[in-house]
Formats: sequence, structure tokens, C-alpha cells
Amino acid sequence: MSVTSLARQESISLDEFRHGMRRLTAGVSLVTTSSSGEKFGLIATSVSSLAAEPPSLLVCVNRSASSHDAILQAGYFAVNVLREQHDDLCAQFSSPTRRAERFQSGEWQTLNTGAPVLADALVSFDCQLEKTVEWNTHSVLLARIVGIALPGEATAPMVYFNSGFHSLG
Repeated sequence: MSVTSLARQESISLDEFRHGMRRLTAGVSLVTTSSSGEKFGLIATSVSSLAAEPPSLLVCVNRSASSHDAILQAGYFAVNVLREQHDDLCAQFSSPTRRAERFQSGEWQTLNTGAPVLADALVSFDCQLEKTVEWNTHSVLLARIVGIALPGEATAPMVYFNSGFHSLG
């Protein structure tokens, strides 16, 4: 098939895309920031290393997410990689009806930027936003890592698969 033939093909349906993406296992992260004295956060599975020099991450955030604008306004955020025991945090930060409960459980601290960092996360990356790329419904955040917390052992990550949160154990 030529490149021209590929370019002419119709896109897959939204339903096909969603069903396919459910089969892509991903780590689960809690992306947090603070803006005007208020803390914000969301669950994300679209987090990836971008480069080692300088250490940086790529994070995709839906522009309709309640934390989206706060992250852009603050210009910094933390990526807290969750452990299997963080299922209640996943529920709190995934549900709009539980928004008032966010940050009420867990031990929170800060590193360099002031973004909330979960003390018992698998790892937390403190990030300075460097560039934002708008892509349809999402903002792709390119960020330089300015701090890191590596508490405890590297065991039992939370993963997202087939529309649910799971452990590897």
C-alpha cells in the first residue's frame, strides 16, 4: 500500500478507538498542581518519558478536565506514579462527585515547585511546564523535571487495563 493510499483511508470510529485503547495497559499517575492557594489533581494514563537530557516528561490532559486550566496557569505540576493500594485515591480523583474529597486522604508534601506530592507514591516527578501543544481535545504538556521523590521500594504499581484499575501482583 502506498503512502497516498494510506492518507485516503477513513479514520476509525471513536468506539473502535476506545475498545482498542482499553487493551493498552498503562501505568496510573496522579497529576497535581496548586494555583491561587487551591490544590488540583487528575488521574492520567498518558504520561511518558520525553528525554533524559534534560530530564523531561510528556503528559496529555483533556482540556475539559477541571484541573487543566489550573495546571496551565500555575506553570508547574507533579506526576505521582501510583501504587496498587491507591485505589481509593483513583476513585476520588476520577469522580467529579468526589471532588471535595481530593487531598483529604494521603500524606502530601511539596518539592521544588510547590505542587502537591504524594508521600507514598511509587515515584513523584516535580515538573516545570516548558511547552504546551494543543491537539484536538487535549493539551500535550512538555515539562522539565526539577525534582524527584523515590520513597520506599519499587513494587506493586497501579495499572489501567480494560476500563479498570488493577495491580500486577
